[in-house]
Amino acid sequence: MKSEEELIKIWEDLKNKGVKYCVGAYVDIHGVPKGKFVPIDHFVHFAGGSELYTGYALDGLGQKPNDDEIASVPDLDRGCILPWNEEVAFYPADNTFKGDPYPVNTRVALKSVLAEAADMGFGVNLGIECEVYVLKLTEEGKLEIPNADDDLVKACYDVKRFMDRYEWIDKVAGTINDLGWDLYSLDHEDANSQFEFDFKYADALTMCDRFIFFRMMAKQYASEEGLIATFMPKPFADRTGSGAHFNMSLFDEETGKNLFKCDPSEDPRGLGLTDLGYHFIGGVLKHGPALCAAFAPTVNSYKRLVRRGLMAYYSWAPVFNSYGKNNRTNALRVPMGGGRVESRNADAACNPYLAATLVIAAGLEGIREKIDPGDAQEDNLYEYSQEQLEAAGIQELPQSLKEAVKAFSADPFVTTVLGQELRDEFITYKSEEWRQYHQTVSQWEVDQYARLF
Repeated sequence: MKSEEELIKIWEDLKNKGVKYCVGAYVDIHGVPKGKFVPIDHFVHFAGGSELYTGYALDGLGQKPNDDEIASVPDLDRGCILPWNEEVAFYPADNTFKGDPYPVNTRVALKSVLAEAADMGFGVNLGIECEVYVLKLTEEGKLEIPNADDDLVKACYDVKRFMDRYEWIDKVAGTINDLGWDLYSLDHEDANSQFEFDFKYADALTMCDRFIFFRMMAKQYASEEGLIATFMPKPFADRTGSGAHFNMSLFDEETGKNLFKCDPSEDPRGLGLTDLGYHFIGGVLKHGPALCAAFAPTVNSYKRLVRRGLMAYYSWAPVFNSYGKNNRTNALRVPMGGGRVESRNADAACNPYLAATLVIAAGLEGIREKIDPGDAQEDNLYEYSQEQLEAAGIQELPQSLKEAVKAFSADPFVTTVLGQELRDEFITYKSEEWRQYHQTVSQWEVDQYARLF
């Protein structure tokens, strides 16, 4: 908690920079930022949690119309002035209720798990790979590739398609570096008008804050060009989906040493992971089906998590609850050189706080219980038959949101980590999402059946 003197200094600095408004943005169950805008002259009260909210007005905050209001407390150490509007200061925020952290809030849940890790002597580093489509939204509500000549079957790493969106890319890339995130790679991804940005890992809370901000920023800069940046996991059935791969490692709280990394020659399995890293994997695999609901939280997510679907080639998406080295058919991958674990079933629509809370807690359980993840899988699992998968003891991940929510509901671990109320909120909203989707008549059904019968 900052002193009044420190708050006044921050306020004066913001005013001198021309800031007129500040917002403390928390997220709903979907990971969408929400908040009130407060005039800068009320900054000190704002910093103390002056802004109250009717939780019933938002998805997944566990309130009814007769409940007392929740408050929003900005994290003043992780904010910034909006690069596209320097009159607004933006801060990630937590909810409180009657002065206490509000447990039906995913950022609060993540901080609780990170405190648990700290009690075990661990810090958690996280890198999230940001994949996004930049598209045109037609008057009819359809999504289209902006350039008529962008029809390559395999557009991955294509320079011409990269340059087509150069203005947008340069705004996003420049802002990432101006914010100090250290962008180290960007490219045209596998699908037409799909892009990926990779910036340096950070502590898990900071990285989740940045991912929320990145989505907002990408959308803002696309709108300035009359386009839409979408993090919908699978906008087109015949093109690759958008992931948000979680790259995770633990570090020693005192020394900063990466506790997952070792020389591959010292690792009997040859992946460059310590026993701690393998036990972390063991915990994640133990709860893999339940975690999938948080990593892939929409109906559309499961059109990405397929072997091939309507594409002319393999989807790159993980559909198996397994791990390996550089094998992208596994849900978990240990990239070349080791030292980290990549969860590949996370998609671009996930609420990063919720997903990180559960996957970190699962990994910590694996460490406490010394869970062995079994053998690494290095074959192309897309080509395995059902009999081969069963013989190898490889479990498929849920194939629909309904299956994922069922696994989420059935795993007591979820309740232990999230608490009953947050768990139930997620189940309620995602079950309703599935029900509405399942009962909606799609254009495919009209095309398929209207004149057939």
